[in-house]
Amino acid sequence: MNDAAVFTGHAAVRAGILVTGTEVLTGIISDRNGPWLSEQLRDLGVDVAMICVVGDRPDDLRFALKEMAGAGLALIITSGGLGPTADDLTAEIVGEFCAREMVLDAPLEARIGEILAPMIARWPGLDPDAVLAANRKQAVVPTGSTILDPVGTAPGLVVPWRDGSAGPTVVVLPGPPRELQPMWQTATATEAFQRAIVGAVVYQREMVRLFGVPESEIANTLREADKAGVSLHELEITTCLRRGELEISTRFEPGAEPAYAALLAFIESRHGRQMFSRDGSTIDQQVAGLLRSAGLTVAVAESCTGGLLAGRLTELAGSSAYFLGGVVAYSNAAKASLVGVETALIDSVGAVSVEVARALADGARARFDAGVGVGITGVAGPGGGTAEKPVGFVCFSVTGADGALTRSVQLPGGRSDVRDRSTTVAMHMLARLLHGEHD
Repeated sequence: MNDAAVFTGHAAVRAGILVTGTEVLTGIISDRNGPWLSEQLRDLGVDVAMICVVGDRPDDLRFALKEMAGAGLALIITSGGLGPTADDLTAEIVGEFCAREMVLDAPLEARIGEILAPMIARWPGLDPDAVLAANRKQAVVPTGSTILDPVGTAPGLVVPWRDGSAGPTVVVLPGPPRELQPMWQTATATEAFQRAIVGAVVYQREMVRLFGVPESEIANTLREADKAGVSLHELEITTCLRRGELEISTRFEPGAEPAYAALLAFIESRHGRQMFSRDGSTIDQQVAGLLRSAGLTVAVAESCTGGLLAGRLTELAGSSAYFLGGVVAYSNAAKASLVGVETALIDSVGAVSVEVARALADGARARFDAGVGVGITGVAGPGGGTAEKPVGFVCFSVTGADGALTRSVQLPGGRSDVRDRSTTVAMHMLARLLHGEHD
């Protein structure tokens, strides 16, 4: 939320996301379901009030459900705890929470048996009765719930609140994302889910991206926009610094488009050169589009980034159309033998220099016969810095047939921050070269 005005939209339908699993709570695996579900709910006009992670402990699950109900949420989405083992207790605890008796659903038990049959056949040493008994518990569901067909072996559930009183509808989903995500669409189509989100307003969401502007400056810009009469009270604005870029996300109700247009014009008047994306597209998408439209190819020679730029350039599908290859030339010997950087140049100006960055870019372009070459060399840290070239000092060069852009920058943060932000700087320099900028 911006600090220049208070957003005054309609009272939203709110939801909570409850992720269960000791392996998630302890960091053994990362939670992918919470952020994904939050995005899906936002598209339905539902506000996510909280995402909570609890271990496989019944009392903690009960406490989290009680807290969410006490917050007046219309929906609670759970993920995990639906397997056949003794610690998979989500369905049972949710049934208790919603005051619904747990019963064995015979058709569901038969369906789970059908799913398990091929596995039992592949593993002849298994005891079929033991396997089916262990998974029978997955067919025990709260009365009055809507059963969502299993994608793996675990069914999902949509469980309405106890009869005769107001409370949240609980959507119970499996933990593996490959099972949860396909099941989500089925869940949202159920009558109980649709009843729970009656009155949800589907907001419009827009995003712009800036590079080279600190977050504090955007906070000041929003305050000035408010003073200038931009109707910020009609907008919900959030800012996020990611990979060295600033994202400004704005959400608003239908009819508030003029207020957003005024905000966009105000930001552009103050930060037009730094605003590289007005439609939310990423620099990666823009570079890919520029290379494709120009029919150009690119190759890289990296030192301190250790291949991260090559990885970033190949993240998007279809990158084989423009990315030819890369070299991680970490040592001085590798810079000379693999990319053709002259040893005398390294000796005279040092491996971390704009001259060597330029030689790396030219060498990558020549070695791969690419239209564009990119070179990066720097001090990622935590050691290796000097007074002249401290940790975070990185040199870049992007070269093409018509010229080059070569820069040195001082990047903040630790080793991983420097390496990651270096790829962002390189991507922006690549975009500027493709737009026709040269030294």
